[in-house]
Amino acid sequence: MSHTRLASARRLVVKVGSALVTNNGAGLDLAAINDWARQIAHLRRQSKEVVLVSSGAIACGMQRLGWVKRPHSVHELQAAAAIGQMGLAQVYEGAFSRHGLHTAQILLTHDDLADRKRYLNARSTLTTLLELGVVPIINENDTVVTDEIKFGDNDTLGALVANLIEAEALIILTDQPGLFTADPRQDPGATLIREARAGDEALEGMAGGAGTSIGKGGMITKVLAAKRAARSGAHTAIASGRETDAVIRLAAGEAVGTLLVSQTQPLAARKQWLADHLQTAGRLILDAGAVAALRAGKSLLPIGVLAAEGDFERGAAVACIAPDGKEIARGLSNYGSGESRLIARKPSLEIESILGYVDEPELIHRDNLILVG
Repeated sequence: MSHTRLASARRLVVKVGSALVTNNGAGLDLAAINDWARQIAHLRRQSKEVVLVSSGAIACGMQRLGWVKRPHSVHELQAAAAIGQMGLAQVYEGAFSRHGLHTAQILLTHDDLADRKRYLNARSTLTTLLELGVVPIINENDTVVTDEIKFGDNDTLGALVANLIEAEALIILTDQPGLFTADPRQDPGATLIREARAGDEALEGMAGGAGTSIGKGGMITKVLAAKRAARSGAHTAIASGRETDAVIRLAAGEAVGTLLVSQTQPLAARKQWLADHLQTAGRLILDAGAVAALRAGKSLLPIGVLAAEGDFERGAAVACIAPDGKEIARGLSNYGSGESRLIARKPSLEIESILGYVDEPELIHRDNLILVG
């Protein structure tokens, strides 16, 4: 069984759905939340980094307002989210504080991850929180989103976060034991799928069906989330959040629920994305020393840049040009074009004195760079 692949994961994203968080709409399930905090604290003691993606704000708000059915009006959904988010954050902070852990609330919209500058800012914030030993609690910012920018479900958000922080595993906790060959509520002959390849189109047919009156997703969104997470090399486990110690057991490599395996190594997936799916917004002209450094697998430092061409912002994809005019690499710039021109040919130690601040010592970090020539 390839469940053992999860045992080697050092960075994980755990997603819990509305039905679990709110005990099927009855109100925040304090016992369940406290138990997830206990399990995640156990992983933290093993030096594993964990990000928690939690649904439940709208459902919690509905419960506080006495609403039985999920409203259709965007404004009512936003109001319910605003009310529910307060209680959700307080409960999580209390649950983790019992284990000596701090939490941080992060609310995201699609625009935050579609915009390169905000994407890098979100990534930097999350990685810094993890380095500090804090457990980030992420939810969609339902208080401000509209239909045009909604992720649509937190399964998708969990996958995007896994890609964002380059997690090795995505654990989706649901109210079902895992993915079945058919809907077990309608087909008594349905069997649990223990393992499959993420992105297998046959899985989408098996997982068809709508969500509950509390949540919005369903098994199909989990299968599609696994497909998305696999693009950056993350394996996805789908398991019951009511299973005893599900998170601990999965992280230890035990076969719980369904494992959807990525066929791509994380670094390869990220490099491929950089090489194939980004249009360059500008060019950095390098000296021979910088070219040699990049080919040796090092980051691009400002001192090796002769000039910056074009008009680009921080986080934009730029081409790295050798002295002979050929593109040798491309990557995501930590500085905009104007800033890049100011710090070109300068040592990294002078960045702060020149710009008044320093984001990163590298103009392009090697993790955000791919050789193309």
